[in-house]
Amino acid sequence: MSNIQLDDLDRAILRLLKSDARLTIAEISNKIGKPESTVHFRIKKLQEKGIIDKYTIILGEPLKPKHLAFIILEVGRPIIEDFLERYVEYITKTLSALPGVLFVAKSGPDKIIALVGKNDKEELLKFIEDNIKSIPTLKNVVVLLVSEIRKGEDIAGFLAEV
Repeated sequence: MSNIQLDDLDRAILRLLKSDARLTIAEISNKIGKPESTVHFRIKKLQEKGIIDKYTIILGEPLKPKHLAFIILEVGRPIIEDFLERYVEYITKTLSALPGVLFVAKSGPDKIIALVGKNDKEELLKFIEDNIKSIPTLKNVVVLLVSEIRKGEDIAGFLAEV
């Protein structure tokens, strides 16, 4: 991204589309005071450069999980070191398939980070206990319950599955 140059017009278009991807070119044109042809050309170029990849929706309050937790899993190193990578891959795939697991990522050779969401706190804690803490050969599991979101409050609505 460092070699991609965005000017103020590109940023204005992106901000508008980020807040409402349903905006028409005419609406964007009116909001930023530029001709529709210019807006259309810029959006097309942003798509061609891969800056705009998808138009999507963020699920609203009725479908967004109400309680979230970041979970850091540290996988115990097996006797045969070659198995570590395959086992971490197996765990990430398993976690990714579970309902309520919104995000899964590897961090280094033996750590996994997950974001889990459920509608009530007890359900979330039970899910973590039954489905994550019970994974064999975990060295450590850190559960960080989210109590307040200062930036990125739409992330759960973006990641939640229907």
